[in-house]
Amino acid sequence: MERLYITTPIYYPNAPPHIGHAYTTVYADVLARYNRLVGRKVFFLTGNDEHGLKIQRAAEKEGITPKEFVDKMAGVYRQYWVMLNISYDHFIRTTDGYHEKVVSEAFKRLHEKGLIYKAKYAGWYCVDCERYYSPGEYVLVDDKPHCPIHNKPLEWLEEETYYFKLSEFKDYVTKTLSETDIVYPPSYAKEVLNRVQAEGLRDVSVARPKDRVAWGIPVPFDPDYTIYVWFDALLNYVSGIGYMTDEVRFQGYWPWAHHVIGKDILWFHTVVWFSLLKALDIPPPRRLIVHSFLINRGLKIGKSAGNVIPIEFLVERYNGSDGARYVLMKLFNLDKDVEVTIDLMDSIYNSELADTYGNLVRRVGVLAAKKVKGKVYRRDVDKKIEESIETALGRYVEDMESLEVSRALSEVQELGKALNTYINEVKPWEKSDPSKELYSLLEGIRAVTVMLSPVTPRASTVISESFGFKLVSPRDFRVGSVERYNIVEAPILFRKVQARRESPSGGESPPSG
Repeated sequence: MERLYITTPIYYPNAPPHIGHAYTTVYADVLARYNRLVGRKVFFLTGNDEHGLKIQRAAEKEGITPKEFVDKMAGVYRQYWVMLNISYDHFIRTTDGYHEKVVSEAFKRLHEKGLIYKAKYAGWYCVDCERYYSPGEYVLVDDKPHCPIHNKPLEWLEEETYYFKLSEFKDYVTKTLSETDIVYPPSYAKEVLNRVQAEGLRDVSVARPKDRVAWGIPVPFDPDYTIYVWFDALLNYVSGIGYMTDEVRFQGYWPWAHHVIGKDILWFHTVVWFSLLKALDIPPPRRLIVHSFLINRGLKIGKSAGNVIPIEFLVERYNGSDGARYVLMKLFNLDKDVEVTIDLMDSIYNSELADTYGNLVRRVGVLAAKKVKGKVYRRDVDKKIEESIETALGRYVEDMESLEVSRALSEVQELGKALNTYINEVKPWEKSDPSKELYSLLEGIRAVTVMLSPVTPRASTVISESFGFKLVSPRDFRVGSVERYNIVEAPILFRKVQARRESPSGGESPPSG
């Protein structure tokens, strides 16, 4: 059986998740649901990155222990993923005992191989990134080094630490980036490759003194140090499917590993992660899917920028998880940053879900109930509609297999528009028995509903049950295969949203949370 192992980054839970987290997580969930729909065995991993200085400081601020803090936040994240109907198979926490044992053992093995060594270090450090920045990597603001991601002053630190010999893996990383298709889109591989070739690779610190960062996994052979949070976090991708604990499961899923990440953590997930895997004699993942940023008020959405959009705002405004998921996925872009405004999201939701799809379902359902008492038997499907269905299905599968969810949704919309044009042309409400026209329309609705089901799973289930058909694999869809539709309800799926206020520029900015 074909398989897919798909992961999100594990999120740093120093604050609740927001639209940026949702953007990544919903995309991974859509890919997981699509692959289950077409018959693949899927394992979907998400979770929280629970160690490090930021967590330690956040807990101190609340007057509780770091463990109490991360336990609370794990519950918060799980609640948000329920809110967005995320179908993960396992929620990993880096404080899980099995994960900590894997990290400790991996650190020990690399030390025994001579790939981890102790040395002194002095440099500029970002607490939010939990990493050092070398000259050329940070930005200067008023002649003072600042983090290029968080736009905060860096701290100067001098300390003895343990290093991983990243420099030894330059040739391997170069070969992997230049000769494989692992990184997608490939432009991101070129970006990292150019940097590696220009700067080379420096050994990286993989431990912190315990007297500064106590909240972490102890270095197994030196209790005065804790393991660097990034070394710890990256290993979740292998510990979460049984590395060192269940080799059968690990070997069964790792060859199909697909990591979904934002481009801001590209370096760690290529250069550092590929090198760590090689050092542990593990092949690289099958695919690293990298997406661009959501932008709000000209800046990347993030806690540090103060421009986050709450997930509950999206779910409330777009009438539940399906509407929020659809809007995010239609915005989704692997290559280009996307500026987010309420006007844009409202337009997507109203025109594509409420009008093109929801209104079509409602009209056809009401007509079937009124004209033929809800029972529509098989008829010959209109040739143009049949061609439109088959074309849409073919392009949709091609796009989804190519990881292009937004493009796949555009194909679905084209079919939806063709169905709306057809119903207006044939005017089934004027016929005494419009069974032939209704059957053609219902076959189109069935196809649209199947294709939307990874993105709008609740609505798709409601329609399939209300209209009496099964959600099949889009690869196995056959036009005209339903013997009889039995319409028991014509649901109103997506109520239109109304503009609440407008800015002088005509575009409303979403609220920040």
